[in-house]
Formats: sequence, C-alpha cells, structure tokens
Amino acid sequence: MNAVLRVAGLCKTFGGEQRLFGKPSPPVYAVQSVSFSVAGGEVLGIVGESGCGKTTLARMLVGLLPASSGQIKISGRDISDLSGETGGCGRHIQYVFQNAPGSLNPRKTILQIMEAPLIHLLGMAGADRKARIAELFDAVNLRREFLQRYPHEFSGGQAQRICIARALAANARIVVLDEPVSALDVSVQAQVLNLLSDLRKAYNLTYIFISHDLAVVEAISDRVAVLYFGSIVELGKAGDVFSGPRHPYTHLLTESAPVIGKPLSIAVDTPGDPPDPLAPPAGCAFAGRCDKAQNDCRLNKPTLTKNPGEHHVRCFHPLG
Repeated sequence: MNAVLRVAGLCKTFGGEQRLFGKPSPPVYAVQSVSFSVAGGEVLGIVGESGCGKTTLARMLVGLLPASSGQIKISGRDISDLSGETGGCGRHIQYVFQNAPGSLNPRKTILQIMEAPLIHLLGMAGADRKARIAELFDAVNLRREFLQRYPHEFSGGQAQRICIARALAANARIVVLDEPVSALDVSVQAQVLNLLSDLRKAYNLTYIFISHDLAVVEAISDRVAVLYFGSIVELGKAGDVFSGPRHPYTHLLTESAPVIGKPLSIAVDTPGDPPDPLAPPAGCAFAGRCDKAQNDCRLNKPTLTKNPGEHHVRCFHPLG
C-alpha cells in the first residue's frame, strides 16, 4: 500500500506531572499505542463511543496536540520535521472541526478567514488569493457574495462548507474530519457527504473521517478503525467490519445502532461504562463488558492481530 500517512505506537497521556506540593497528578491514558496507515485517496473511518479518544487522536495527527510517544509520518516524513518548514504540517494535513460555527473567528469576515491560510501557509499574493478563493467557493457550492459576511450569518451547513473550503485552501492532500456532519439535519448531512465525495475525486484527497454515526461512516469509508478506550480494537474494510464484526465491542456498536424497522437487540444487562481511565485494567479493556471474556482476557492485553482479508482484531476470542 502506498501510504501517505503512517501512525506507529501513538500514545497520549494527560496528567502524571510532578506537582509543586504533594503527589503527582494521576495520569489519564487517552490514546494507547495506536498504529495504522492510510493510502493516498483513501477514506479511513474512525468510530467509537464518546470518550474513546477519537478527537485526541485527530488533534495529534494535525499537530494540535503533542504525542506522549509514537510516530506520525506524512509521505514518509516525520511530522516534527514538517513543523520546521514554512507553513509547517498545515501544508500537508488539515483539520475540519466538529463545531463549524465555533471554529470561525466571529470578528473576521469570511474573506479574511479564507485569506489567512493563503497568506501564512503559502505566501500568496492578492490577485492569486482572490482567484483561489473564488475557485474554492465554487467547489463547495457557495456564492461569492458570502465572502463579505460574518460567521454568525450562516447556517450550520453553510458554515461547514466554509470550513471545508478553508481546509482545502493550502493544498493539503490529507484532511481530518472530526464529526463533520453530526450537528446537521439529515438532509444537509447528505449534501455535505456528497460534497466531500466530489471533492475527494476532484482534488485527490485522503480523508480521516471521525464519527460515532455508524451509518455515515459505512457510507463514506473504504476502511474502518474501531476505537475503544484509546486503542484500535478492530480494523478492516468497511463492508467486512459492519457486516461481520469480529470484536465483541464492534458487535455491540452495530447492534446498538438504531435502524428503522429493526428492534434493538442489545441486552438490557450489558454493562454500559468503559473502565476508569485513571486505573486501566491489567487485561483487555472490554473484558468487564464482554459476555465472552475468559481468564486470559482479564489478565493479559491482546494485540491487534491480522486475520484473513486484511481484517485486524484485538481479541483473544474473536467472533466467528
């Protein structure tokens, strides 16, 4: 696979620092030894329940959070090396935030917001900036007169299109999309997903698509990584993961997702809470919620093991 993004052993721990007085603050293990690669033009979906580490992982990928350990490489170059270039890693990878209106500076016009990456990342002259912004607004189906308005004047769907255009401004070929449609109406979600699909083909983009909505992830992704308690527990082609989940947690997710005309089959006595992040278990993090857990699950941590068809599972006793 010709990977444009490689992540190896990525970890993020919050806390644990020595205080001036008293004991060190207890560490919180947000992301634990995450490894994956993404090919050029591919869409990797990342799913998991709230608090599993999706956003923390996304922010590390674009350099907004430093990793505690591990490595991120873009086109074979470490992200720390890219940060020393003009424009830094922002010329290679961009981020679309979940809260689109909140990620736009309310004191600046849309024109000023759009010009910022062109000036600071590319050093583009005025005439070239005008042409580039016009091209991007045409690509995301927004009228050019919107450029003189302020963020509060737009709907959620329009604001998200502006954020997508801003992410594309610096010619980055990798875009991390953090819950890009979760706050939108269903009809608007479809419009934004179709737009993302068209932009992917037009600009040869690679997406890291983060969401808790399984239907959305299945519709847009080539492969899917399932995140639980900061670790990838299942990784494979989207169709394989959703039609035949092999990890009990993935099975729990798919059975819990509401589908019109289908009764929820999740057992009412299924434990609902993940482990305490301040005191991670010795063995599998999902053992306390899994009805198939055995002694080895509680004592040892499973590794992400390759199965037939490039399907990887972190489980001692995967589902058939």
